Amino acid sequence: MLTPVLARIWQFVRRFEARVLIALVMTAGALWAFLGIADEMAEGETRSLDSRIILALREPGDVNNPIGSKNVEEAVRDVTALGGTTLVVVVTVVAVLAFVFHKKQRHALVMAGAVLAAWGSSQATKALYGRPRPDLVPHEAYVYSASFPSGHSTMSTAAFLTLAMLIASLEPRRRSKALAYGLAAAVVAGVGFSRVYLGVHWPTDVLAGWCLGAMWALVGWVALRAMHAPTRGS
Repeated sequence: MLTPVLARIWQFVRRFEARVLIALVMTAGALWAFLGIADEMAEGETRSLDSRIILALREPGDVNNPIGSKNVEEAVRDVTALGGTTLVVVVTVVAVLAFVFHKKQRHALVMAGAVLAAWGSSQATKALYGRPRPDLVPHEAYVYSASFPSGHSTMSTAAFLTLAMLIASLEPRRRSKALAYGLAAAVVAGVGFSRVYLGVHWPTDVLAGWCLGAMWALVGWVALRAMHAPTRGS
């Protein structure tokens, strides 16, 4: 029973050895970075830097007022919604249905799996570390859970990077691939910045969320290769 399975695994490793090795190293690196940030945070080593960054985004002498006009504040609230549970769920469901309609069931499975794994790991680590939200400035958005890691950053990174990867795997043109990754990176960066700007997350919460979300996107890439999903240019 095991012989066909082992043979399939060996064929997969031989065919994609370099790419898989790089992806696995990057996945391990993202996990190592997350755990490193968590360890420093738990020991209180990040408090000073976190505080300086948050205060740098407030008007001098007035911690109640973020830098920029009211229009900027409203725009940042719109950006932060891109990483919210509702919008991420909508994006994920639409992407999964689109892949299924185009007979890309493996792509649909990877998309759903990466987002669900990111959500589960985010909730679990929030409960594990139980970090309080920033107390230096008023919160400019409603919050109700622990601070570490940033759920918005984790979910947006996992969802949009995984979607970009899946689109790029089916797209033959390099410019289109670059566009997909560029747009995903812009959304991820914008959501992360917005959480700090609005005073609802410490910067290290966002950094940890990026690492955790990227890890699941990379796991999704490896899974797609392992399932031998048809891709362009492979």
